[in-house]
Amino acid sequence: MVAAITLGGVCGCVERIMKVETEPPGATVLINDEEVGLSPVKFSFTWYGDYDIIVRKKGYETLKTHYKVDAPWYQWPPIDFFAELLTPGTIRDERSVPRLTLAPASQPAVADVVDRAVELRDEAIYGDRP
Repeated sequence: MVAAITLGGVCGCVERIMKVETEPPGATVLINDEEVGLSPVKFSFTWYGDYDIIVRKKGYETLKTHYKVDAPWYQWPPIDFFAELLTPGTIRDERSVPRLTLAPASQPAVADVVDRAVELRDEAIYGDRP
């Protein structure tokens, strides 16, 4: 009983934090299709590996990118057992995604929008003709 209490008192953990910054700030950030907040944003993550990132802001093109988080050496098996359970205190692993720059949204030419509308109308009325 005493050993369990003593062991429980020295157990550590790993706190994993990811930070995403954008230019301009204030963009909505989605990680693996889950909204995590407005940039700049910090959030906890559980697993190392690949992350799909989508960044959206009104007036800017949507940015889709990919970020890989490699596990540090102390998270490799069997070392991870000691890092997570036997190390006293908390190990903080903070990762920063390289700054993501959003491009201003481009406005299509009015003639292109009208041409596309006419094509869609004709397709809806007359069906798909060869």
